[in-house]
Amino acid sequence: MSLEKALHATQSQVPDCVAVGYVDMATGMLLGVKTVDSHPSEVLDLVSAATADLFQGTNVVAIENMFKKTRGVTHDLHYFQEIVVFSTNLLHVFLRGKKNQNHALVVVTRASANIGMVLTKARLTLPSCEAAL
Repeated sequence: MSLEKALHATQSQVPDCVAVGYVDMATGMLLGVKTVDSHPSEVLDLVSAATADLFQGTNVVAIENMFKKTRGVTHDLHYFQEIVVFSTNLLHVFLRGKKNQNHALVVVTRASANIGMVLTKARLTLPSCEAAL
């Protein structure tokens, strides 16, 4: 399945989904996006940068390293796997890839969506998005 088809499937399966994207945090590139409205490329580019900052910003990495040290963890896996952001009208879900920790699925829904269903459906679609690359 192509990434475009995987993102389309994600958008159709996640309740009240208004946008979905797949980000390569190592390069800062938005590898694919599907939205119900058109958005300027500058806004879409910021999604990639913001996703990388949320998961791999300097302070986040420092917190992860402190948690690892405190718990005696020696592996290089990232500690933070999912981040949920509630804005005035929207719910933003950021899921770090399981196969490639430098990739992330970004799902945006209306704020009225059921958070449990959004998380469940987004988690179920992550493997197909990852397999598309």
